Amino acid sequence: MQKTITPRLIPAFMALAFSGLAGASGFQLQNQNASGTSVAFAGAAAVAEDASTIFFNPAGMTYLPLGHSISVAGTMISRSVKFSDAGTTRMPVINPITNLPTGAFHPLGGDGGDSGGNALVPAMYYSYAISSALRFGLGFSVTYGSETEYDDNFAGRFSGRYTSIHQLNLNPSVAYKFSDMLSLGFGLNFAKSEIEFRQAAPFVGAPEGRLKGDDTAWGYNLGAMFQLTPETRLGVSYRSAMKFDLEGTQTIAAPLNISRSIVADLETPDTFSLALSQKIGDRVELLADATWTGWSSVNALTPVLANGTRATAPLRYNFKDAWRFGLGGKYQLNESWNLRAGVAYDQSPVPDDASRTMTVPDSNRTWLSFGARWNLTKSASLDMGYAHIFFEDSSTSREVKNTNESATLQTVRGDFKTSADLFSMQLNYNF
Repeated sequence: MQKTITPRLIPAFMALAFSGLAGASGFQLQNQNASGTSVAFAGAAAVAEDASTIFFNPAGMTYLPLGHSISVAGTMISRSVKFSDAGTTRMPVINPITNLPTGAFHPLGGDGGDSGGNALVPAMYYSYAISSALRFGLGFSVTYGSETEYDDNFAGRFSGRYTSIHQLNLNPSVAYKFSDMLSLGFGLNFAKSEIEFRQAAPFVGAPEGRLKGDDTAWGYNLGAMFQLTPETRLGVSYRSAMKFDLEGTQTIAAPLNISRSIVADLETPDTFSLALSQKIGDRVELLADATWTGWSSVNALTPVLANGTRATAPLRYNFKDAWRFGLGGKYQLNESWNLRAGVAYDQSPVPDDASRTMTVPDSNRTWLSFGARWNLTKSASLDMGYAHIFFEDSSTSREVKNTNESATLQTVRGDFKTSADLFSMQLNYNF
């Protein structure tokens, strides 16, 4: 019986990797510090004002004071994700032995409530000046992380009801200042990803199916800083893709009581950013950036059982590459206060309604941010930032197919309304 029962739970397991709604497009979390929140992360690869430059551009460590530099940040994300049904078809009851419809149908269900929620995103960075030219750094942050949960009777529960992803990243880095005009940086990234997915299985009683998996992976990031003039700084950074060979379990609740091992590949995309910092006089600094993410590598995912046989038909995302553009500014009000604001536009990699899943109601978004840096002493400062993210209204027309993709069992049709608020604080200390 176990060989014939292959609901579309395993590919949906991969879908949770794209559930990050409050950061950058797709599943990335942009919220790697608080100093960037206040300017919508505009020009992040050229800023180099605290130890969090380790993540955005490790070459920026050469611009930090001599000695030790520490930054500890936290961002509270409050998001709302609401679905409105627009013609979802009913899911037929499937015979677990034949994998064929019985002729009966499951109740349609409702809109699922607000599947958003609140989450805290921490980040910590440390940099040390080995010499005036050579720097060492270590960063720790959550690069991907989100949780989405609909009500039990959600109309799209057979496509996805609950997702959770937590990916922690450790980032040792070095940087060297070759001249007053050029600094280069390099970092290694070691990440651990833990993920879980739950959805209703289309059998009698709609038992809950659950998938859990984890793995670790290595990557790298590169950066360069060009001090073109005393007022103009150009930053260039690249972060590599990371491939995870996820291993975990698939379980389906009673009366089926199924438990078996699964494996699946997950590759996070690479990114490239070009950023500018332009000072105007003694008080004003303008920031801008363009950041590309190689989402087109995420086209179709093919999960398999532990014995190497394909578990189900590929789950197709058809993602496209996406761009992010940011523009921000800082104003030095006095010795104690630096005021900031920014705006950004972030493209979604989801190409159309048919590719938009329940756990990825992603759409193009616009950031509006403001905040300040408070210089507590010559050695300590506190960053405070707020951002509101406006998501374009989006729709889904997602087909749930049978195992061999020969028939569509259900089509989930509906509209999404999404928004997010970010509240950030960061303490910086040099000694």
